[in-house]
This record gives sequence, structure tokens and C-alpha cells, in this order.
Amino acid sequence: MAEQHGAPEQAAAGKSHGDLGGSYKVILYELENFQGKRCELSAECPSLTDSLLEKVGSIQVESGPWLAFESRAFRGEQFVLEKGDYPRWDAWSNSRDSDSLLSLRPLNIVGWL
Repeated sequence: MAEQHGAPEQAAAGKSHGDLGGSYKVILYELENFQGKRCELSAECPSLTDSLLEKVGSIQVESGPWLAFESRAFRGEQFVLEKGDYPRWDAWSNSRDSDSLLSLRPLNIVGWL
């Protein structure tokens, strides 16, 4: 069965607010193994499923790290996503209770105290 690929959507460009600076980029796909509609983000998104995607099936972190949440508005279980590929939900989560990812924000790491 062939999957239809939608045109990539982009969110506003963002830069970190920490002292070290740097850019952030993550690509989210609706289906596992980087298939289906995709969305590129470079800034936080409190609700991925409102208008961007129906669900998140896989993730490619181009630059980061990112902090992902199982619920909207940056609530619920948190997952740290470092640079790399996450082909399905169990690649970023060890939870057997939740396979959802509904909000995402760049993780600003300033330095050690």
C-alpha cells in the first residue's frame, strides 16, 4: 500500500535563549518509519495535533536537544530527544501506557553551576 506524502509544513524559526546560542530543528512524521505527512519545527509547539499533524509516528532530530511531552501544553510524561532518528514511539519512550507525543519544545542547556 503506497503512502501519500504531504508537503512539509514549517513552524516559525527559533533560536535558543541560552548563553551558548544555537538553532533547533526537528522533523515530525505522522506515520512510523518517517512516512506520511511531515512537519518541521524550530520553535516550541504546545499542541502538535491542533493543525499540524493527526499524530506523531516518528521523529528526526536534526539539531537540539528537544523536550517532548505526552500531553498538550507541555504536560505529562517528558522525553528528552537528542540528535538522531526515532522511527517509532518506543524509540523515544519506555512507557507501555502511552504512545502519544502532543507537545514539544527546545531544551535550552546553559551550563553547569
